[in-house]
Amino acid sequence: MAELTKAIAEEKPSVKPKKKSSTSRRSTGDIVFDVINTIILIVFTVIILYPLLNMVAISFNDGTDALRGGIYLWPRAFTTKNYSTVLSKQSMPVAVRVTVLRTIIGTLSSTFVTALLAYILSRKEFLFKKQLSLLYVITMYVSGGLIPVFLVYKKLNLTHSFWVYIIPGMVSAWNMLVLRTYMNGLPDSLAESAMMDGAGHLTIFFRIILPLCMPVIATVSLFTAVYHWNSWFDVMIYNNGAKDANLTTLQFELQKLLSSVTNNSASAETMKEANNTVTPTTVRAAATVVTSLPIICLYPFLQRYFVAGLTIGGVKE
Repeated sequence: MAELTKAIAEEKPSVKPKKKSSTSRRSTGDIVFDVINTIILIVFTVIILYPLLNMVAISFNDGTDALRGGIYLWPRAFTTKNYSTVLSKQSMPVAVRVTVLRTIIGTLSSTFVTALLAYILSRKEFLFKKQLSLLYVITMYVSGGLIPVFLVYKKLNLTHSFWVYIIPGMVSAWNMLVLRTYMNGLPDSLAESAMMDGAGHLTIFFRIILPLCMPVIATVSLFTAVYHWNSWFDVMIYNNGAKDANLTTLQFELQKLLSSVTNNSASAETMKEANNTVTPTTVRAAATVVTSLPIICLYPFLQRYFVAGLTIGGVKE
């Protein structure tokens, strides 16, 4: 009986299961979704890029010709007169130097101090973290006013100095809350294991917390750099309109230039009669390009840090 069963099994052809193809056919719904999604993204990209390209085209166009309108993505009467007007001021090199120094020093100091404060307020063993956090949140909604702030800065000898750009904005309540929230999401086991090995808080902060917080630190640094680069109001208020040429900034000089061009050009007719090739519109476009270009160049270098999940898999609970 056993031999008969064995013979039947040998004669029966073996049926192998069909292997599923690695690439299954996509359904019509998936294809339609991809097409619609691609069209929406293209339209969104055009909406975002068109104002920027139009501004660049106007900045390279003749001012009198730009009054006719009809400039879209390419200048109709190409000229670099607008950029010459913006960059030819004698105070421009000093303004660029002060702005670059302000942006670098202000960003590094503010990011470091804010991150250190956020680390302190994120520690569970710190007793007054809730009270201090509430105090910083209140400063986001309540301000002492312009005149009291000016008097305080004057009493501290911060007015008419470079450090009025750095020290008052060294701690940002909003950036501190963002960093603290990110640090609260890190596993406590990382700090606890480091303490068991004898590491102190500074070692934990520099060697563990900061590397893991690099995405949010890059974001906060970018926000701070944009603030310092675009700021001009504090130059006018605390440094008396930068009467000291060594304290002026790029944004403040461009603001003065734009105001002077607007005041000297009363109407489009007078500009045509004077054969002027510079108008407030073209100068404004050129100034916007000059001030925006450095910040735009920063994004490709910081974009790789805009990722999350660096701690996934680092600790197994």
